[in-house]
Amino acid sequence: MICRRSVRHKRASARVGLIAIAITIVLSACAGSRSSSSPTGAATFKVLVYNVHAGKDAGGKDNLQRVADLVREVNADVVLFQEVDKGTRRSGGVDQPAEYAKRTGYHVAFGRSLDYDGGEYGIAVLSRWPIRRDSAIHLPVDPPQERSGGSHEARIAMSVVVAAPFGELTILNTHIDASADDRWRLQEIRTIQQIAQSAVRGGATRVLFGGDFNSTPESAVQVQLRGNGFRDSWQTCGAGDGFSYPADTARKRIDYLFAIAGVECTAAVVVNNQASDHRPVLFTVRPTS
Repeated sequence: MICRRSVRHKRASARVGLIAIAITIVLSACAGSRSSSSPTGAATFKVLVYNVHAGKDAGGKDNLQRVADLVREVNADVVLFQEVDKGTRRSGGVDQPAEYAKRTGYHVAFGRSLDYDGGEYGIAVLSRWPIRRDSAIHLPVDPPQERSGGSHEARIAMSVVVAAPFGELTILNTHIDASADDRWRLQEIRTIQQIAQSAVRGGATRVLFGGDFNSTPESAVQVQLRGNGFRDSWQTCGAGDGFSYPADTARKRIDYLFAIAGVECTAAVVVNNQASDHRPVLFTVRPTS
């Protein structure tokens, strides 16, 4: 396990134009964002799952500001990012997690998956609320798989504890293997399941796990996850096919949010946006404990 202190930034005020307000209203309506009460008396909150393609859209144009604008426009409370660069040459040495925090006014935690191109590559979590602690956990495979740049370092999952208004919320984020063969992903999800189970055994009362799982709902990976008690939130609260990849003509559902404990999904929508090569998926969630 690799433990890191969160990169925290004070929330900055943001001016929102009439167009952004209109977009927010429309998306909020689609996502069922009314502040309905849960059994705990707490209002719903929003979780965005988004593979941001290392700061570029599918055409190779920078997307940092467009992604940050989207986060604010959909009024997300927590964001699970995959494919995030920190100081790489291909991204001009930019600390993307810090930039996302600066441009949204949110708190951020970054998890390094591997050293890459003079910097780091990994996943990140943005939160409207303070991040109390975060850690990155390796997802080992056997034999070790060669990754970009010749690295054999395992992929990771992040565990982030957020101080939400209704109490502590544990957010787990991951980005698992993208190859055609399920054998790597099946090994990675064994560790993922252990992480989720350990969080609950350790006393976490509200747990969500999401990210880019690079596997469609009928795959062996997803069948196994559902068989082991992972509740696929889209199946609970989404309408339609939930396709999020590729962004221009989405035809696959590979971006997920699983309700593990103490939370349930009330609405979900795929946001039609092409700032990345994935479309973002927005979930409206409420605490049940």
